[in-house]
This record gives sequence, structure tokens and C-alpha cells, in this order.
Amino acid sequence: MTHADDVSAVPPQSTKRALLRRTGLPLWSLAFPLLGLAAVAIGLAKLGLVGTIAATVILIGAVLAAVHHAEVVAHRVGEPFGTLVLAVAVTVIEVSLIVSLMLSDAGDASSLARDTVFAAIMIILNGIVGLCLLAGGLRHGEQRFTLRGVSTALSVLTAMVVLSLVLPNYVSSAPGPTYATSQLIFVAIVSLILYLTFVLVQTVRHREYFLPDETMPKDAHAEPPSNATAWTAFGTLLVSLVGVVLLAKGLSVTVERAILDAGLPLAIVGVVIAGLVLAPESLAAYRAAKRNRLQTSLNLALGSALATIGLTIPSVAIVSLILDLPLALGIGPKGITLLILSLFTITLSLGTGRTTILGGAVHLVIFAAYLFTTIVP
Repeated sequence: MTHADDVSAVPPQSTKRALLRRTGLPLWSLAFPLLGLAAVAIGLAKLGLVGTIAATVILIGAVLAAVHHAEVVAHRVGEPFGTLVLAVAVTVIEVSLIVSLMLSDAGDASSLARDTVFAAIMIILNGIVGLCLLAGGLRHGEQRFTLRGVSTALSVLTAMVVLSLVLPNYVSSAPGPTYATSQLIFVAIVSLILYLTFVLVQTVRHREYFLPDETMPKDAHAEPPSNATAWTAFGTLLVSLVGVVLLAKGLSVTVERAILDAGLPLAIVGVVIAGLVLAPESLAAYRAAKRNRLQTSLNLALGSALATIGLTIPSVAIVSLILDLPLALGIGPKGITLLILSLFTITLSLGTGRTTILGGAVHLVIFAAYLFTTIVP
């Protein structure tokens, strides 16, 4: 028996490194999904303030672990299926959080899906893109990217945003900022079609639109994981998703009531959900921008925005129709103003194929205005 085969020969301080070598996955990504199931089994979210805080931390860890494992599986299967694996995993997390709160009785959550999708769009278009442009510009000065790919993504995103969040305010078949059943089904179908068409264009038909002009860095194409690592990640991904859905259901009422009791608008719940789901991709986009890979940053950001609408809206629409839940999609005048400003500004910022820190500063200011007017409406 060799030293590598003798498990007892591995010193305690090397356990984490040994597990990483055997599975190809970090220890935290394996631990949080199991902790999530354990927290659900013992009802951790119901054990007072300490239990709620602990369950929240585990929920965040399980979300990050799920996205990490989805990325591993996506890297192994390659495109275009890899993009769909990651998008579906993130959508399951987002929809589970939204539906859990929609089913709670702590307040009127009929607009929660709208608030979450709108928050995701504002976070991506202004927060993530602004941070990437600023960070990349500070380190590298002027950065370049392929204009055709970004223009394609923005054209699809604009159509999907207007159909999902603006048009409901102006139809007359249903009262308020809502769609009639037939209209909701139509918008859900066309949103899904637009997203799948974009994935086809991005990964197959016109893949070159989304590749940088300059030579890619040496670390741009990492070796795909082994089959064993991919299958381990897939199994752990399923465990993570189960834990996230059940933990979200247990925490939904507590979180919503805490926000309402603090006198804060319910729209903040949507900001929290969107920020939590987008955290891993935000970090990846930021790191890519600092390594002068702005094209990768924009692909991550705009791809996330398209998946948020193209997959989340149809999923929430199906759940709403099956469970007969009210669903208000239309945003108000303040939201429409910020949305138009964001789409107009990002079209100008990314309209030349070159960016500087000024564009980043402008988008971050718009994002700050969105957050401030959400807290102080």
C-alpha cells in the first residue's frame, strides 16, 4: 500500500486538500448542501433568532454551492448545454425563493416576482456592469470588447423587459398592472423563445460575436473536470437545490415579516433575492474585468439578465396559473423611468466597443439612485 492509498496517512491539516484532490471540489461546496438538509430536518429556522440567522447563513452557502456545482457540470458538458445547465439551476433557486414568499401570508407578495426580476435587471445593468467597467478601467485604462455580441444581447433584453415589465400597465383585458391569462401565457412563451434563440446564436450560430478580438489569456480555457468530478457535482447540485427550496420555504415568512415590521418596502425582498442569486456571477464578472477580459464580464452579466427574464418569468407564470396566485408584473412610473435611463445609458456606454471608468461611474450612480429610491420611495 502506498502513502497515497493510506487514508490514515493524511494528516488532519491536509484533509481539506486531500478531499479536493479526490473529488475535484472544494470542501465548502460539499458541506453546505448537507448542512442545508440537516437544517431542514431539525427545523433550524424555527429555533428563535439564533436558529434563523444560522439557517440564513446555510441558505446562502447552499445557493453558492449550487451555482458552483452547476458551473462544474456546465464546464464538463460544454456548450450549448452547459449554458442551459447553469441557467436552469439558477432559475430553480430564484423561482423557489419567489414562490416560497408568494405562498406566505406575511404580506401582499403578488408583486414579488416583478420586484425580483426588476431588481436583477437593475443590479446587472448598473451594479455589475458599472463595477466591471470601473474596476477594469482603473487597472487597464481603455478596455475593448466585441460590439456585435453585446448589441445582440441588448436588443433581446430590451424586447423582453418591455414585454414583461412595462406592457402589463397598458393592456385593458385585466385590471391593474397584470396580464390576462392568455396574455400571460403568450408573454411567457415568447420570452422563453427569445432566450433559447439567443442561446443558440451565442453558442452555435454566431459564437464569434461573443469572443474577444484580442488573444485570450492563458487561463481563459481551463481543463474540463473529470467524469467523476462532474457526476459528484451533479449529485451535490440536486442536494443543494432541495436544501435551498426547503430552507427558503421555512425562512420566507420570518424574512418577510421582519422587513415589514421594520417599516421597509416589500420591494427590498426582491432586491435581497436578486442579489443573493446573482452574487457568484457578479464576482466572476468582476474578476474577469480586472484580468482585462471585459468580453467575458459582459457575457456573464447580460447572459444572466436574459436568463432572469427568459426562464424566471415563464416559470413563475406557470406556478401562478397552476396555484391560482395573483401575479402583478407591471412596474410603476418610477421603475419605468429608471429602466429607460438604464437601457439608454448602457446603449451609449457600450455603443463603441470601448469603455473607460466614466461609464462605470455613471452606471454605479444610477444603481445607487435605484437602491435609495427603493428604500425611500
